[in-house]
Amino acid sequence: MQLHHLKPKTERKSSKRVGRGGKRGTTSGGGTKGQKGRAGAGVRAGFRGGDNRIWQMFPKNRGASKKHGNKKPHRKHRLYQVHQSKPVVANLSDLNILEHGTLVTPEVLVEKGVIASAGKGVKILSTGELKKKLTFKGFLFSESAKTKIEKAGGLIE
Repeated sequence: MQLHHLKPKTERKSSKRVGRGGKRGTTSGGGTKGQKGRAGAGVRAGFRGGDNRIWQMFPKNRGASKKHGNKKPHRKHRLYQVHQSKPVVANLSDLNILEHGTLVTPEVLVEKGVIASAGKGVKILSTGELKKKLTFKGFLFSESAKTKIEKAGGLIE
């Protein structure tokens, strides 16, 4: 007996080649199209589907406008809001630009540039000192502003 005469007890069985006609049909269990339907293709172990670049995962800024150069163009500065829910505020120290004995109304403050608009009313706050005798008409006041106006000799109508 020689080496080339040796044979195994069982015959070698060739692996089944699927997807080439025969009884298993056209796709032969591989599904239709896509990565797993191709010959020799598949998804390696641990593959997560191709991760996004980090900037793609952050939320996009909805409502921004390059035209206005503003991140939130629907928001306007408070001085330019005519329709607002709160009254426009003015401080006592801002009223020292007015002349002694003046009748102060919201329209006068708009003319002098103390406030941008009268909006839903004007409220006088007590920040600063009032150094002039003034008469006020058509305002809202804080309690401390009232006392400071009366202390300076002013009147509230």
